[in-house]
Amino acid sequence: MVRCRYCQRKTKLYDGDMPVCLDCANRPEAKRQPSAERNIVAILQRELEEATARAHQATDAFNATMGDIPSALPRPDGTQRINNVYRELSLARREMMEAHSRLSDYLASGILPEGFDTGGGR
Repeated sequence: MVRCRYCQRKTKLYDGDMPVCLDCANRPEAKRQPSAERNIVAILQRELEEATARAHQATDAFNATMGDIPSALPRPDGTQRINNVYRELSLARREMMEAHSRLSDYLASGILPEGFDTGGGR
């Protein structure tokens, strides 16, 4: 269960992309979410979706490489191949976690993430 954007009470309701309790949803100032705020949430959600897709691709590449063991590659090349694909997986997962944190922090506090560019992300 998430917390209301305005009063922080637990709620299952959403107004657009923002969690809101029934009491706050009926308040006049909560009726309309500013379009700038919607754009920020949309940008952060898009960043998270893209980072998640990259992490899934890196996971697939890692699994394919590990499934190819033992391979016909000479040992040093095979080891380097595993190191390379693992490094890509680690970076993709870190980027996904950062994107998730940026969105969660914004939804919880309303504070723009450090280095955020409203023109399209980082």
